[in-house]
Amino acid sequence: MKLVDSRHLLLAVSGGPDSLALLITIAGWLDRAGRKPRVSVATVDHGLRAESAAEAEAVARISAGFGLAHATLRWHGEKPAHGIQEAARAARYRLLADHAAAIGADCIATAHHGDDQAETVLMRLAAGSGIAGLAAMRPRVAVAPSLCLARPFIAIPKARLAATVTAAGLVPTDDPSNRDPTYARARLRGPAARAAAATLGLTRERLVRLAARAARADEALASVAQAEAARLIHPFAEGNGGVEILAEIFRLPEELMLRVLERAIAEAAGGATSPTMPLRLERLEALASSLRRVQAAGSTMRATLAGMLVALDAGGRVRITPEPPRRRGRRAPEKPPTSG
Repeated sequence: MKLVDSRHLLLAVSGGPDSLALLITIAGWLDRAGRKPRVSVATVDHGLRAESAAEAEAVARISAGFGLAHATLRWHGEKPAHGIQEAARAARYRLLADHAAAIGADCIATAHHGDDQAETVLMRLAAGSGIAGLAAMRPRVAVAPSLCLARPFIAIPKARLAATVTAAGLVPTDDPSNRDPTYARARLRGPAARAAAATLGLTRERLVRLAARAARADEALASVAQAEAARLIHPFAEGNGGVEILAEIFRLPEELMLRVLERAIAEAAGGATSPTMPLRLERLEALASSLRRVQAAGSTMRATLAGMLVALDAGGRVRITPEPPRRRGRRAPEKPPTSG
Protein backbone atom coordinates (compact mmCIF):
# COMPACT_ATOMS: atom_id res chain seq x y z
CA MET A 1 0.00 0.00 0.00
CA LYS A 2 1.37 3.41 -0.96
CA LEU A 3 0.85 6.44 1.26
CA VAL A 4 -1.67 7.79 -1.23
CA ASP A 5 -3.70 4.60 -0.79
CA SER A 6 -3.89 5.00 2.98
CA ARG A 7 -7.27 5.71 4.48
CA HIS A 8 -5.88 7.55 7.51
CA LEU A 9 -2.19 8.32 7.93
CA LEU A 10 -0.64 8.93 11.35
CA LEU A 11 2.61 10.92 11.36
CA ALA A 12 5.04 10.29 14.22
CA VAL A 13 6.58 13.72 14.86
CA SER A 14 8.95 14.37 17.76
CA GLY A 15 9.89 17.90 16.78
CA GLY A 16 13.40 17.02 15.64
CA PRO A 17 14.60 17.99 12.15
CA ASP A 18 13.80 14.62 10.58
CA SER A 19 10.20 14.35 11.75
CA LEU A 20 9.51 18.04 11.10
CA ALA A 21 10.64 17.44 7.53
CA LEU A 22 8.12 14.59 7.37
CA LEU A 23 5.37 16.90 8.62
CA ILE A 24 6.31 19.64 6.14
CA THR A 25 6.55 17.21 3.23
CA ILE A 26 3.25 15.45 3.91
CA ALA A 27 1.46 18.76 4.46
CA GLY A 28 2.76 20.03 1.12
CA TRP A 29 1.83 16.76 -0.55
CA LEU A 30 -1.74 17.07 0.75
CA ASP A 31 -2.03 20.49 -0.86
CA ARG A 32 -1.15 18.94 -4.23
CA ALA A 33 -2.70 15.48 -3.94
CA GLY A 34 -5.79 14.73 -5.93
CA ARG A 35 -6.94 12.02 -3.57
CA LYS A 36 -6.21 13.05 -0.01
CA PRO A 37 -6.04 10.54 2.83
CA ARG A 38 -6.88 11.80 6.26
CA VAL A 39 -3.71 12.78 8.15
CA SER A 40 -3.15 13.07 11.89
CA VAL A 41 -0.02 13.81 13.93
CA ALA A 42 1.19 12.31 17.20
CA THR A 43 4.12 13.12 19.47
CA VAL A 44 5.32 10.62 22.06
CA ASP A 45 6.41 12.32 25.28
CA HIS A 46 8.62 9.81 27.08
CA GLY A 47 8.99 12.10 30.07
CA LEU A 48 12.75 11.56 30.13
CA ARG A 49 13.73 15.22 29.71
CA ALA A 50 12.33 18.37 31.31
CA GLU A 51 11.85 19.95 27.87
CA SER A 52 9.78 17.12 26.39
CA ALA A 53 6.34 18.50 27.27
CA ALA A 54 7.12 21.91 25.75
CA GLU A 55 8.50 20.19 22.63
CA ALA A 56 5.27 18.25 22.21
CA GLU A 57 3.30 21.49 22.56
CA ALA A 58 5.45 23.08 19.87
CA VAL A 59 4.67 20.22 17.47
CA ALA A 60 0.97 20.66 18.29
CA ARG A 61 1.17 24.34 17.28
CA ILE A 62 3.00 23.58 14.05
CA SER A 63 0.51 20.84 13.21
CA ALA A 64 -2.40 23.19 13.83
CA GLY A 65 -0.76 25.65 11.44
CA PHE A 66 -0.97 22.98 8.76
CA GLY A 67 -4.57 22.21 9.70
CA LEU A 68 -3.73 18.78 11.13
CA ALA A 69 -5.03 17.22 14.34
CA HIS A 70 -2.33 16.47 16.92
CA ALA A 71 -2.16 14.25 19.99
CA THR A 72 0.52 13.95 22.67
CA LEU A 73 1.04 10.37 23.82
CA ARG A 74 2.67 10.10 27.23
CA TRP A 75 4.73 7.20 28.51
CA HIS A 76 3.59 6.70 32.09
CA GLY A 77 4.99 4.42 34.75
CA GLU A 78 8.46 3.58 35.99
CA LYS A 79 11.37 3.81 33.59
CA PRO A 80 14.00 1.04 33.56
CA ALA A 81 17.43 1.75 34.99
CA HIS A 82 19.10 -0.12 32.10
CA GLY A 83 18.24 -0.41 28.41
CA ILE A 84 16.31 2.85 28.47
CA GLN A 85 16.59 3.50 24.73
CA GLU A 86 15.24 0.05 23.86
CA ALA A 87 12.41 0.43 26.37
CA ALA A 88 11.59 3.92 25.08
CA ARG A 89 11.50 2.65 21.51
CA ALA A 90 9.14 -0.18 22.44
CA ALA A 91 6.92 2.24 24.35
CA ARG A 92 6.91 4.66 21.42
CA TYR A 93 5.69 2.08 18.92
CA ARG A 94 3.16 0.66 21.38
CA LEU A 95 1.69 4.10 22.07
CA LEU A 96 1.59 4.97 18.36
CA ALA A 97 -0.09 1.67 17.47
CA ASP A 98 -2.67 2.09 20.23
CA HIS A 99 -3.42 5.65 19.11
CA ALA A 100 -3.65 4.54 15.48
CA ALA A 101 -6.24 1.95 16.48
CA ALA A 102 -8.16 4.53 18.52
CA ILE A 103 -8.45 7.02 15.64
CA GLY A 104 -8.81 4.46 12.85
CA ALA A 105 -5.43 5.10 11.20
CA ASP A 106 -4.20 2.31 8.92
CA CYS A 107 -0.60 3.51 8.51
CA ILE A 108 2.03 5.08 10.79
CA ALA A 109 4.72 7.12 9.01
CA THR A 110 8.09 7.78 10.63
CA ALA A 111 11.02 9.92 9.47
CA HIS A 112 13.79 7.31 9.50
CA HIS A 113 16.27 8.34 6.81
CA GLY A 114 19.29 7.08 4.90
CA ASP A 115 21.76 7.92 7.67
CA ASP A 116 19.64 5.91 10.14
CA GLN A 117 19.57 3.02 7.69
CA ALA A 118 23.35 3.09 7.20
CA GLU A 119 23.89 3.10 10.98
CA THR A 120 21.53 0.16 11.36
CA VAL A 121 23.39 -1.85 8.72
CA LEU A 122 26.73 -1.15 10.44
CA MET A 123 25.30 -2.25 13.79
CA ARG A 124 23.91 -5.44 12.21
CA LEU A 125 27.27 -6.12 10.53
CA ALA A 126 29.02 -5.75 13.87
CA ALA A 127 26.53 -8.18 15.41
CA GLY A 128 27.11 -10.77 12.67
CA SER A 129 23.50 -10.66 11.49
CA GLY A 130 22.09 -12.80 8.73
CA ILE A 131 20.40 -11.66 5.53
CA ALA A 132 17.22 -10.56 7.29
CA GLY A 133 19.24 -8.46 9.75
CA LEU A 134 21.33 -6.81 7.03
CA ALA A 135 18.10 -5.75 5.30
CA ALA A 136 17.82 -3.40 8.31
CA MET A 137 14.72 -1.18 8.36
CA ARG A 138 12.16 -1.92 5.67
CA PRO A 139 10.41 0.91 3.81
CA ARG A 140 7.09 -0.66 4.79
CA VAL A 141 6.17 -3.40 7.23
CA ALA A 142 2.90 -4.71 8.66
CA VAL A 143 2.71 -4.23 12.43
CA ALA A 144 -0.88 -5.46 12.84
CA PRO A 145 -3.56 -7.00 10.58
CA SER A 146 -4.88 -3.55 9.64
CA LEU A 147 -1.87 -1.34 10.38
CA CYS A 148 1.41 -0.75 8.55
CA LEU A 149 4.56 1.21 9.39
CA ALA A 150 5.96 3.30 6.53
CA ARG A 151 9.38 4.96 6.27
CA PRO A 152 9.17 7.17 3.17
CA PHE A 153 12.59 8.79 3.79
CA ILE A 154 14.56 5.58 4.29
CA ALA A 155 16.94 6.26 1.38
CA ILE A 156 17.12 10.06 1.74
CA PRO A 157 20.14 11.75 3.43
CA LYS A 158 19.54 13.44 6.76
CA ALA A 159 21.11 16.68 5.47
CA ARG A 160 18.35 17.00 2.89
CA LEU A 161 15.69 16.75 5.60
CA ALA A 162 17.45 19.35 7.75
CA ALA A 163 17.60 21.68 4.74
CA THR A 164 13.83 21.26 4.25
CA VAL A 165 13.18 22.39 7.82
CA THR A 166 15.53 25.36 7.51
CA ALA A 167 13.88 26.44 4.26
CA ALA A 168 10.49 26.35 6.00
CA GLY A 169 11.78 28.67 8.73
CA LEU A 170 11.14 26.19 11.53
CA VAL A 171 13.47 25.55 14.48
CA PRO A 172 13.71 21.85 15.38
CA THR A 173 14.20 20.52 18.89
CA ASP A 174 17.53 19.04 19.95
CA ASP A 175 17.75 15.78 21.88
CA PRO A 176 21.23 15.54 23.45
CA SER A 177 20.92 11.75 23.79
CA ASN A 178 21.51 11.57 20.04
CA ARG A 179 25.11 12.59 20.76
CA ASP A 180 25.60 10.65 24.00
CA PRO A 181 28.51 8.20 23.44
CA THR A 182 26.91 5.85 25.96
CA TYR A 183 24.72 4.68 23.10
CA ALA A 184 26.02 2.71 20.11
CA ARG A 185 24.24 4.83 17.51
CA ALA A 186 25.72 8.02 18.94
CA ARG A 187 29.19 6.51 18.71
CA LEU A 188 28.62 5.64 15.07
CA ARG A 189 27.71 9.28 14.43
CA GLY A 190 30.98 10.56 15.86
CA PRO A 191 33.63 11.99 13.52
CA ALA A 192 36.13 9.20 14.26
CA ALA A 193 33.64 6.45 13.43
CA ARG A 194 32.52 8.23 10.27
CA ALA A 195 36.11 8.71 9.12
CA ALA A 196 36.92 5.05 9.76
CA ALA A 197 33.85 3.91 7.85
CA ALA A 198 34.66 6.20 4.93
CA THR A 199 38.22 4.84 4.80
CA LEU A 200 36.77 1.34 4.36
CA GLY A 201 34.36 2.53 1.69
CA LEU A 202 31.35 2.08 3.99
CA THR A 203 29.53 5.15 2.73
CA ARG A 204 25.90 5.88 3.46
CA GLU A 205 24.95 5.23 -0.16
CA ARG A 206 26.64 1.82 -0.25
CA LEU A 207 25.20 0.72 3.08
CA VAL A 208 21.69 1.77 2.05
CA ARG A 209 22.19 -0.14 -1.21
CA LEU A 210 23.33 -3.20 0.74
CA ALA A 211 20.19 -3.05 2.87
CA ALA A 212 17.97 -2.88 -0.21
CA ARG A 213 19.75 -5.84 -1.83
CA ALA A 214 19.60 -7.87 1.38
CA ALA A 215 15.88 -7.10 1.66
CA ARG A 216 15.35 -8.28 -1.90
CA ALA A 217 17.14 -11.57 -1.18
CA ASP A 218 15.34 -11.99 2.13
CA GLU A 219 11.94 -11.53 0.50
CA ALA A 220 12.76 -14.19 -2.09
CA LEU A 221 13.97 -16.63 0.56
CA ALA A 222 10.93 -15.92 2.73
CA SER A 223 8.60 -16.69 -0.18
CA VAL A 224 10.25 -20.05 -0.86
CA ALA A 225 10.41 -20.87 2.87
CA GLN A 226 6.71 -20.13 3.24
CA ALA A 227 5.87 -22.58 0.47
CA GLU A 228 8.15 -25.25 1.95
CA ALA A 229 6.73 -24.70 5.43
CA ALA A 230 3.19 -25.17 4.12
CA ARG A 231 4.29 -28.47 2.58
CA LEU A 232 6.38 -29.82 5.43
CA ILE A 233 4.80 -28.59 8.69
CA HIS A 234 1.68 -30.32 10.00
CA PRO A 235 -0.22 -30.20 13.30
CA PHE A 236 0.81 -32.80 15.84
CA ALA A 237 -2.27 -33.71 17.86
CA GLU A 238 -0.78 -36.14 20.38
CA GLY A 239 0.12 -35.09 23.91
CA ASN A 240 -0.08 -31.35 24.54
CA GLY A 241 -0.13 -30.28 20.91
CA GLY A 242 2.56 -28.84 18.67
CA VAL A 243 3.70 -29.50 15.12
CA GLU A 244 5.53 -32.15 13.14
CA ILE A 245 8.02 -31.47 10.33
CA LEU A 246 8.40 -34.12 7.64
CA ALA A 247 11.84 -35.66 7.14
CA GLU A 248 12.14 -33.89 3.78
CA ILE A 249 13.29 -30.81 5.66
CA PHE A 250 16.76 -32.33 5.67
CA ARG A 251 16.88 -32.16 1.87
CA LEU A 252 16.53 -28.37 1.93
CA PRO A 253 19.49 -25.98 1.65
CA GLU A 254 20.62 -24.88 5.08
CA GLU A 255 19.12 -21.38 4.89
CA LEU A 256 15.70 -22.75 3.93
CA MET A 257 15.89 -25.39 6.64
CA LEU A 258 16.57 -22.68 9.21
CA ARG A 259 13.58 -20.65 8.07
CA VAL A 260 11.22 -23.63 8.02
CA LEU A 261 12.42 -24.68 11.47
CA GLU A 262 11.90 -21.16 12.76
CA ARG A 263 8.35 -21.09 11.37
CA ALA A 264 7.61 -24.46 12.94
CA ILE A 265 8.80 -23.28 16.36
CA ALA A 266 6.67 -20.14 16.08
CA GLU A 267 3.64 -22.18 14.98
CA ALA A 268 4.09 -24.65 17.85
CA ALA A 269 4.30 -21.69 20.24
CA GLY A 270 0.97 -20.37 18.99
CA GLY A 271 2.26 -17.90 16.41
CA ALA A 272 5.17 -16.39 18.33
CA THR A 273 8.05 -17.68 20.39
CA SER A 274 8.00 -17.04 24.11
CA PRO A 275 8.95 -13.40 24.83
CA THR A 276 10.97 -14.56 27.84
CA MET A 277 13.03 -16.86 25.61
CA PRO A 278 13.70 -15.03 22.31
CA LEU A 279 14.76 -17.13 19.35
CA ARG A 280 18.35 -16.18 18.53
CA LEU A 281 19.83 -17.00 15.14
CA GLU A 282 22.98 -18.60 16.52
CA ARG A 283 20.93 -20.96 18.69
CA LEU A 284 18.69 -21.83 15.78
CA GLU A 285 21.78 -22.54 13.69
CA ALA A 286 23.22 -24.77 16.42
CA LEU A 287 19.96 -26.69 16.67
CA ALA A 288 19.73 -27.17 12.90
CA SER A 289 23.34 -28.34 12.75
CA SER A 290 22.73 -30.91 15.50
CA LEU A 291 19.55 -32.12 13.83
CA ARG A 292 21.36 -32.61 10.53
CA ARG A 293 24.25 -34.46 12.15
CA VAL A 294 22.05 -36.79 14.21
CA GLN A 295 19.62 -37.44 11.35
CA ALA A 296 22.48 -38.37 9.03
CA ALA A 297 23.60 -40.92 11.65
CA GLY A 298 20.09 -42.39 11.77
CA SER A 299 19.78 -41.62 15.48
CA THR A 300 17.37 -39.63 17.64
CA MET A 301 17.71 -36.52 19.77
CA ARG A 302 15.85 -34.12 22.02
CA ALA A 303 16.65 -30.47 22.60
CA THR A 304 14.96 -27.31 23.88
CA LEU A 305 14.83 -23.90 22.27
CA ALA A 306 12.70 -20.81 22.93
CA GLY A 307 10.48 -22.69 25.37
CA MET A 308 9.89 -25.52 22.89
CA LEU A 309 10.85 -29.20 23.08
CA VAL A 310 12.33 -30.40 19.76
CA ALA A 311 12.43 -34.17 19.23
CA LEU A 312 13.92 -35.99 16.22
CA ASP A 313 12.81 -39.59 15.69
CA ALA A 314 14.68 -42.35 13.86
CA GLY A 315 12.62 -41.75 10.72
CA GLY A 316 13.82 -38.17 10.43
CA ARG A 317 10.60 -36.51 11.55
CA VAL A 318 10.92 -33.53 13.88
CA ARG A 319 8.23 -32.94 16.47
CA ILE A 320 8.02 -29.61 18.29
CA THR A 321 5.87 -29.19 21.38
CA PRO A 322 5.82 -26.76 24.32
CA GLU A 323 8.19 -27.66 27.11
CA PRO A 324 6.56 -29.32 30.13
CA PRO A 325 5.44 -26.65 32.64
CA ARG A 326 7.97 -27.73 35.26
CA ARG A 327 10.82 -26.87 32.85
CA ARG A 328 9.65 -23.50 31.62
CA GLY A 329 11.17 -20.23 32.72
CA ARG A 330 14.35 -21.73 34.11
CA ARG A 331 17.32 -19.42 34.25
CA ALA A 332 19.78 -22.18 33.53
CA PRO A 333 21.19 -22.40 29.99
CA GLU A 334 19.11 -24.34 27.50
CA LYS A 335 19.91 -28.04 27.42
CA PRO A 336 22.28 -29.08 24.67
CA PRO A 337 20.98 -31.57 22.12
CA THR A 338 21.28 -35.20 23.17
CA SER A 339 21.26 -38.12 20.82
CA GLY A 340 20.29 -41.70 21.42
